[in-house]
Amino acid sequence: MKEGGSILRISATHIFSMNKLAPLFVGTALSSLMLPGQAADNPKPNGAMPTPQQVNWQRMEFYGFIHFGLNTFTGREWGYGDENPQIFNPTDFNASEIVETFKKGGMKGMIYTAKHHDGFCAWPTKSTEHNITKTPWKNGKGDVVKEFALACKKHGIKFGTYLSPWDRNHAEYGKEGYLKAYYQQIRELLSNYGPVFEIWFDGANGGDGYYGGAREKRNIGDAEKYYNFEKIVEMIRSIQPNCIIWGAGHYGDARWGGSEKGHVNYPHWSTVGLNGGGGGTGKRGGERWVPAEGDTTINHSGWFWHQGQASRVKSPEELMQVWFDSVGRGANLILNVAADKTGKLDPADVKSLMEFKELRDKLYAKNFALGATATASQTRGNDKKFSPSNMTDGNLDTYWAVEDDNLTPSAVITLPKPATFDVIRLREQIRLGQRVDSFNIDAFIKGKWVCIDNGGKTIGNQVMRRLDRPITAQKLRLRITGSQATPCISEFALFRQPAGAVRPSIFRRGDNLIILADGKNKILYTTDGSEPKAGSPVYSQGAKFSESGVVKARCQFANGKLGPVSQAKFGISKTGWKVKSSTSGNAAAAIDDNPETSWTATAGVPQSFVVDMGKPYRATSFSYLPRQDGKTEGMTDKYQFEVSADGKTWKKAAEGEFSNLRANPIEQNVNLKNVDESVRYFRFTGTNALDGSGASAAEINVFGTPAQG
Repeated sequence: MKEGGSILRISATHIFSMNKLAPLFVGTALSSLMLPGQAADNPKPNGAMPTPQQVNWQRMEFYGFIHFGLNTFTGREWGYGDENPQIFNPTDFNASEIVETFKKGGMKGMIYTAKHHDGFCAWPTKSTEHNITKTPWKNGKGDVVKEFALACKKHGIKFGTYLSPWDRNHAEYGKEGYLKAYYQQIRELLSNYGPVFEIWFDGANGGDGYYGGAREKRNIGDAEKYYNFEKIVEMIRSIQPNCIIWGAGHYGDARWGGSEKGHVNYPHWSTVGLNGGGGGTGKRGGERWVPAEGDTTINHSGWFWHQGQASRVKSPEELMQVWFDSVGRGANLILNVAADKTGKLDPADVKSLMEFKELRDKLYAKNFALGATATASQTRGNDKKFSPSNMTDGNLDTYWAVEDDNLTPSAVITLPKPATFDVIRLREQIRLGQRVDSFNIDAFIKGKWVCIDNGGKTIGNQVMRRLDRPITAQKLRLRITGSQATPCISEFALFRQPAGAVRPSIFRRGDNLIILADGKNKILYTTDGSEPKAGSPVYSQGAKFSESGVVKARCQFANGKLGPVSQAKFGISKTGWKVKSSTSGNAAAAIDDNPETSWTATAGVPQSFVVDMGKPYRATSFSYLPRQDGKTEGMTDKYQFEVSADGKTWKKAAEGEFSNLRANPIEQNVNLKNVDESVRYFRFTGTNALDGSGASAAEINVFGTPAQG
C-alpha cells in the first residue's frame, strides 16, 4: 500500500508472509480480496487506508502516559535545561507496580517520557552526559526506560516512549551537531528495549534554554527541515517496522487531537492532506491515513506531578466525558498519570483511574444488539458474506455492504426482546477506507418509526452516539444518508450508560460558598479537607468560607447512600481585596473570582498590578489562571511575583515561566520563596507574552493563613 491510498497487487503467498507483522490483517485480507468462485465481488477500497499496524493501534483505544523526570523534583512543567541531575533520586520507585496499576485501569499500553524538553535522558545514553548515570539513584547504575519496558512485558501490555525533539540542555541544539545526538537517542530507545508500539515526538520546538550555558533563545525555523523527519521515519521503520509514529511533521502515523483536554472534534476524519495538519477534525477525502489521538492528564495540575495535586484530580465522570469525546469519536485516548518524587503514583489519581474503569465496564457490560437479526434494503450480490447481520455478530472483520451505486442504504436491526439503551456505537470497515458522510437512526416506537438521532456525521473507526434520554425499543433502523463510496458497516451496538451518581460542583464568590447539585438531595460538605460522611454539615445557601483550603462535598440520597466526592481548592478569600495600582488595563478582573473575565494590558511588557489584600497573611504560594476565552494574544508565559508588608518595600518571592499554556491553559501553581514576614500586598508582573505583546490574567489567587499578632 502506498501513501494516498493507491493499491498494490498482493499475492496470497505475500499475505501469509505478513502474518507475524499483522495478524489482524490476514483474516480480513482473505475476506476482502477477490478470490475465485465468490458470488459477489468485494467493495473496492476508497481513498486513503490504514496500514495493518494502524488498524491494530486503533483497536487498542486506551493506553497510559507517564511523565517522570527532573521536572518531578523541581515542580516545573518544562525544565529550563540547567537542572542538576543530582536531584533525581526516587526513594520508592517500582515500575512493575505502576504498570500493573495501568493494566488494572484498563490500559493496553504505556508511554514513558524518556526525555522531556529539559534534555535529561532517563537511560544511560551515550549521546549526552545529561543522563541517568549522573544521578544518585542506584548509584548512577539505574535505567528507568529499561525498568518500564521489562514491567510492560511482565504484565502483558505494550511499551512506548516519548522523546522530545527540543533539548534545552544541549549546547548544539539548533545546529547540525545536535542532530547526531538526537538520532543516536532514537536508535538507542528503539534498539535496546524490545518492541515499542508508539514513539512520541512532541511539537514544542525552540525558545529560551540553557543550551550548555549559553542561556539564550534559539529558533530552529522549519522543524521538519531541521530534524529531517523524513530521515527519522525511515530510520524508525528499519528498526521497528510495527512502531506507530506520533507527530514527526507530516510523516507520522498518528496526529494530535487538537487540545490537551483529550477532546477530539466531531466529525473525526482519520485522513489528512499530504502536508498533514487536520487537528482533531482531519480532512474528508484526505490523501493519508493519520488518525487522531486524544491526550490529557488525570489531574488538573499538569503533566508532571506537583505538590498538592490530590485536590485537583479529575473525577471518573469527567474522564467518561473525555472517553466519549475521544474514543467515542474514533480516536485513541492516552491518559497521563504522573509519579511523585518517591516514584509512586498519587493515591487520588489511582482511585479515580480505577473508578473510571468501573464506569467503562458497566457501560460495556451488555451489548443489547449482539446477536440481533438484521435485514437491509439491499445486500451486495445477495451474498450472505455481506449480510446486514454481520453488524451484530461481534466480529469487526465482517461487514454489511451493498452495491457500488447505492450510497444511501438502510438496515433494520431486530433485538431478541425490547431493550433500554442510550448509547449507539457504529463502526466502518476501515481497512477499506472511511466512506460514510452522514447517517440517521430510527426506533420503532408505538407502531411507527421515530428518528432518535439525526445528527450523525461520519463513522470511521467508530462513533458512539449518546442519546438525550434512554430509549426502549426492539427494532432499530440505520439509514445512511450520504457516502463517498458504498458503505461497509462492521458494527451496530447498543449500550446503557451506568446510572450516574450526582457529583456536586463547588464554587466561591468572595466569602460565599456555592455548591450545586441536582436540587433533589442533601449535600454534605467539609472545609478541612476530610471526606464528608453521614453527620457532616449539610450545605445551605449562605454558607461562608473565607480561608485558604480544600472544600469537599457529596450528595446523600433518600436511601441514605452517599454519592461520589467533589473537591475544590481555594486561596485566601478576595473579600476586601483592592487593586492599588496598575500599569494598564482593568486589573480588578484578575481578582473578581470570575474566570471568564481577565486583566489584559497591551502595549508591550513588563505590565503589572498591585493588590492590597486588606490584612497580613503568611503567604505560601500563588496561582495564575491564564485567559480562558480561547485567545493567546498577551497570554503571560513569563512572570515575576513580589510581596510586601507595607506596599513600599518589596521582595521578589517567585519568578519564572508558565509552560505549555498554548495547548493546556490551566491554572498554574507556584510556591513562594524567602517569604518570612507577613504579607499584605503583592505585585504580579507579566514579563513576556506568549503571542503578541502585553500581559493578561484571568485570576490570581494567593494561598496561606492569616498572620498572627
